[in-house]
Amino acid sequence: MATYNAFYAQSGGVTAVINASACGVIETCRRESDRIGKVYAGRSGIIGALTEDLIDVSQESDDAIAALRHTPGGAFGSCRYKLKDIETHRAQYERLIEVFKAHDIRYFFYNGGGDSADTCLKVSQLSEKMGYPLTAIHVPKTVDNDLPITDNSPGFGSVAKYIATSTREAALDIASMCATSTKVFVLEVMGRHAGWIAAAGALAGNGEGEPPHMVIFPEIAFDRTAVMARVEEAVKKYGYCVIVVSEGARYEDGTFLADAGNTDAFGHRQLGGVAPTLAGMIKQDLGYKYHWAVADYLQRAARHLASKTDVEQSYAVGKKAVELALEGKNAMMPAIKRVSDSPYEWTVEAAPLAEVANKEKFMPRDFIRDDGFGITEACRRYLAPLIQGEDFPPFENGLPKVAKLKLARVERKLPTFEL
Repeated sequence: MATYNAFYAQSGGVTAVINASACGVIETCRRESDRIGKVYAGRSGIIGALTEDLIDVSQESDDAIAALRHTPGGAFGSCRYKLKDIETHRAQYERLIEVFKAHDIRYFFYNGGGDSADTCLKVSQLSEKMGYPLTAIHVPKTVDNDLPITDNSPGFGSVAKYIATSTREAALDIASMCATSTKVFVLEVMGRHAGWIAAAGALAGNGEGEPPHMVIFPEIAFDRTAVMARVEEAVKKYGYCVIVVSEGARYEDGTFLADAGNTDAFGHRQLGGVAPTLAGMIKQDLGYKYHWAVADYLQRAARHLASKTDVEQSYAVGKKAVELALEGKNAMMPAIKRVSDSPYEWTVEAAPLAEVANKEKFMPRDFIRDDGFGITEACRRYLAPLIQGEDFPPFENGLPKVAKLKLARVERKLPTFEL
């Protein structure tokens, strides 16, 4: 039986467990050595394919690949680089096929979010038009949890666990000092259009007076008067107020509370600073002493507090991606399907990329309380299983150990290509 090589790349913002998916892809390819030859990785994601800057993963030891399972970040480098439409940027897509052809690559595994799903779909379509037999599979990941079809997105469960934990711990700090010091604490979390991560902060408490006292979602229009009234109510009733706010919090007209005024490589508005913006409003309107924090990269890099469920699912979608490719499935994504909440059971099934690409999954309205400032029991039932279990990395000299890779370059065979 003929063997062909595989290409794997990471795209977009990384997660605490994206390398667990890489581990799932690579280890499964190695077990299928009678059908898959070498595995190449793109240095800095899809840019590595366009510039023919490939990494020979076959030179990495089994132990090094296994260590990816507990290593955060993007082991091979990621990027924010979106391939535009085929009609006006056909040369880029043709370049990908040329590189794949030069290195006998017939399997393409692209590990990313919605934009990456779109790229993967377009590559599969063009390869078919060009008559090159390429099987393209999208490996899902995004901390935002906004990919459609899949019950949840690999990477989200670990962020959810980190934010819920941080919210609880910070709330205890504020509560202990509120009589004579800080009255309000604001935690800013990721989530441009969908409030899933902010919702996870609500897992920190469950009952009257338990923080967070307020969650601010992108899906609910920001009403300054209503928010200030709720802050004042919490301070008077409980002595302090803890708020979890999504970076994508916006007014009724769609304007973000914290729009930095520019866009990233994917065309998304650059956000950041909603916590100090909200804290400033509280100081101006109510006069309370406050503290704020921005979870930023810490929330998506915290492998030491990863959800065991998330680690297992991230590995599973990587493994399933290879299995789908070997079954001859093309332009597909392994999606997580929830079988039951209690006991929590799940499986991985194939989803067509055409139904995933460039689509976002928002918080359902019945997951948000009627007042718009917290989560419902339905949301809690959905979120709770995703943060279950601990999968601590090995530690050495008091710090977590991470994979050490050779990242050996593959010799180029084609002329230089300008991006």
